[in-house]
Order: sequence, then structure tokens, then C-alpha cells
Amino acid sequence: MELIDIGVNLTHESFRHDLADVLHRASRAGVHRMIVTGTNVAATRDALHLHAAYPDRLHATAGLHPHHAADFDEGVRESLRELARSPGIVAMGECGLDYYRNLSPREAQLRAFAAQLELAVEAGLPVFLHQRDAHADFMAVLRDYLPRLKAGVAHCFTGQSGEMDECLAAGLYIGITGWICDERRGRHLLPMVARIPADRLMIETDAPYLLPRSLKPHPDTRRNEPAFLTEVAATVARARAVTVEQLAASSTATARQFFNLP
Repeated sequence: MELIDIGVNLTHESFRHDLADVLHRASRAGVHRMIVTGTNVAATRDALHLHAAYPDRLHATAGLHPHHAADFDEGVRESLRELARSPGIVAMGECGLDYYRNLSPREAQLRAFAAQLELAVEAGLPVFLHQRDAHADFMAVLRDYLPRLKAGVAHCFTGQSGEMDECLAAGLYIGITGWICDERRGRHLLPMVARIPADRLMIETDAPYLLPRSLKPHPDTRRNEPAFLTEVAATVARARAVTVEQLAASSTATARQFFNLP
């Protein structure tokens, strides 16, 4: 069984002391490839360094998370444009809108989001998208670029049924994380994932965040890691009434196609 984790924050400081062990555990679990998320210019460069160290296993995205949108300026734009041309970059992002935390002003988020969509069009790359409590504005900005975008995935989708349907109707792919394993917040996703076409569904950990609450035994640390993608896969497979092997095969094939992986 082969799995691809389409969103993992391996540049996070929590992985600095044992990354080789983390990757070894992931490999033993069947997670042989990972997309390392670029959340700002520095993190994107760090993600590219990881790609250089593990070129057959780790790929990267180039982007500015909405939390950092206030930092967006022409220098950041040019840095992202240059980084997007680097071998190992397979998507633009993480980009989008986050009105839940509002760590950057909404106007700054909207400006940075549109600019990164323009860069994705220019580079011919798919986009790795973030949206939380901002669906209407998110779709309004995105619609202007959809005809020119190669593709887009709604990363870590946690929204409601109508929002998912709107994303699918717009041609977006859906990324499901361990949120679906959370009996407090993610139960509504269980019937919804059964309606996602297999060729539009991908899975991810968003590690070190979103440790699956259903994981047994529960790790001593709260840190999530790519090896735990198997728990997400098992939960999604049960919700779709397919085997884990079937879910792995379809989600892996979809990820390979979306990110244009060898």
C-alpha cells in the first residue's frame, strides 16, 4: 500500500531533532512521498532544502499563508515568483483566506491571495488552498482565476456540505486531514466524503497539527506526523465503504496526477 501525504509542515521546528526517524516511520507505514508546505518565503526555501536532501520522497509548495499576508509586498512577490521556478516545487501555496484567526487584516489577505493565484497561472502550477470561515470571499476571488488555473485543492477541508459542493462544482479537489477523525468537530465530514469523486479526493496529515484523535494507542506527544496518515486513510475508507487499499490506490493516483509527480 502506497500513500502520499499532500500537506505536511516538515519545516516546523518540532521535526528538527528527529526528521530522519519521522521519515523512516512514514516509510514503514507506506507513506513514501510527501508534499512539504511552504507557508512563507523562508519556509518555502527550507522545504526546497528538504527536497534537495530527499528528492525522491519530498516535494514542496511555494506560498504565503494568510496568517502572514500582512508581510506581502513586491519583494515577497518576486521571491515567490523565483521560487516557483525551482525544481521540486509542485504547487503554489499555501494561500487563501483565514477569517477565523484574522492574524493578518482581511484586505491584506485578499491582496496576497489574488497575487498568488496570478503567480500560479503564470507558473502553470496547481494551487494548494487554505480557507477557514471565509468561504464566500474565498470563492469570489478564486472564480476570477479558475479558467486560467491548472488546478486547485481545498487543503484541510472542514466546511459544510454546501461549501464542499460549491468547491467540487468549481472543479476543485478536496484534501481531507485528521479533522475527520475528531468525534467533536469532524463527524459531519463522514457522510460528505462518500460523495467526493475518487479522482478529486486526496488525504493529508497537516503535521505536526491535527493529530487524529481516534489514533490508538494515542502517542505520548501531541505532535502529528506523516506515519499517522494511515489513520486518516482508514477513517475515510470506512466512510466511503471501500477498503483502505482501494482508498490508498485512488488517492495516490489522484495526488500523482494533481502534482505531476513522477
